[in-house]
Amino acid sequence: MDPENIKTIDEVISALEIIIAESEQNNDIAGYFAVLYLKVTICVKEGIANGFFDNGSRMEELDVTFAKRYLIAFDAYRNNQPVTEVWKKAFDLSDQYWPIVLQHLLMGMNAHINLDLGLAAAEISKGKNLTELENDFNKINQILSSLVHEVEGNLSLVWPALKYILKWTGKIDDYLVDFSMKLARNGA
Repeated sequence: MDPENIKTIDEVISALEIIIAESEQNNDIAGYFAVLYLKVTICVKEGIANGFFDNGSRMEELDVTFAKRYLIAFDAYRNNQPVTEVWKKAFDLSDQYWPIVLQHLLMGMNAHINLDLGLAAAEISKGKNLTELENDFNKINQILSSLVHEVEGNLSLVWPALKYILKWTGKIDDYLVDFSMKLARNGA
């Protein structure tokens, strides 16, 4: 699927599923970020369908515009085409065992939230008041927060040492992850 031609959230989901399947087949660590992204995208799709957002069609446009930035970068990197420096660093690390999976996810989140999100929000708000997007934009934080425990559980299956770290840190990890995502999203 050509990421430039993606127009709907269902097409985003399909593109992510392809990346995940190829990553599983090739034992490619880059698939971890795609799995996380797929979970968030499905929750956004459900939120749109359930009327969670103030403007569902605008949220789909934001989701697709935002996702395309990742998908285009992923495709370009895989085809030895230029990508932004932040995505290049994240993708370059994806073929290494070390750093740990959590660090791979954080590198992808850094690239996507700190670079792509602000650009996507500005793009869909051209000629409009950007503050109209703010309430729905902030509702994504609720979705991200709701996924923290599920993602931690899934990561613990891949990296069992995480269970012990999470047990040792108690609720501190939840606070730090929520705080970090909100801070990054506010910056975007």
